[in-house]
Amino acid sequence: MRLNLKQLEAFVWVSDLQSFRRAAERLNTTQPNISARIAGLEQALGTTLMTRDAGSVRLTGKGQELLAHARRVLDATDALIAAADQKALIEGTLRLGVTEMIVHTWLRAYLRRLKEIYPRLTVELTVDFSVNLEKGLAERTLDLVLQNEPFSRLATGQIEIGAYGLVWVASPDLGLPQTQTIETLAAQPILTHARDTRLYEEVAAHFGTRRDLAPRLVPSTNLAACQTMTIDGMGIAALPFAMVETDLTTGSLMQLHYDWAPQPLHFFARYDAERAPRVVAEAAGVAVQIAQDQ
Repeated sequence: MRLNLKQLEAFVWVSDLQSFRRAAERLNTTQPNISARIAGLEQALGTTLMTRDAGSVRLTGKGQELLAHARRVLDATDALIAAADQKALIEGTLRLGVTEMIVHTWLRAYLRRLKEIYPRLTVELTVDFSVNLEKGLAERTLDLVLQNEPFSRLATGQIEIGAYGLVWVASPDLGLPQTQTIETLAAQPILTHARDTRLYEEVAAHFGTRRDLAPRLVPSTNLAACQTMTIDGMGIAALPFAMVETDLTTGSLMQLHYDWAPQPLHFFARYDAERAPRVVAEAAGVAVQIAQDQ
């Protein structure tokens, strides 16, 4: 019996995720199929690669030895496709995680470009807070994340996308003067991101320096909701300029001039450079290109 790439792929993913079920989910197949692939690989190689005990998976000594070889075979296959410049041959699923700011700026252009380059690649999208995306990357439920600092975990692959400055905005219907002070800002409801985000913490800390003020912070898990509520005159907000640029141009929002704003959001494309397929690193590079073109 001859081995094949699907068997090697199953071997690598079961080893990395330490679960036949999770490997099946990752490869969009069933757990029995994964078991059959591993069994076929073991038969072809004439050795036991792993053992299952109470739901856990352990590599045998021979399995640990052969895992690196399996990775090299898969990497060599990727390199062959790249050398032939046949990206249309690349298939599978790219599990992509992005923050909401990316959704409302250049995600659409990015997904279109990925489709042009890799027509057989399926993108499974997760939109979440940066801290949750970082966890997904560490647990390998996500292949590539486009997220902003700060980070609590290291990533072996990390490419800087760029910085996105924030501006204070309000609806013209509120009749506010463009030049603001901390007192006049605090007099308005301040629409901001969720409580466990850096944006909320920075805004709360800034207004917290004045104990004589009683600012009304209105957090939301959805930045787009903050944007809409601001347009509707329900408060003021500090939002990424890239998100509100069109609204400022059309007059739906006006920029407020104030001598402080939250720190720019620094975004990075992050992935596991040691274990991820070549297409993940290439997709990270495409993200940087698209962001710079916007």
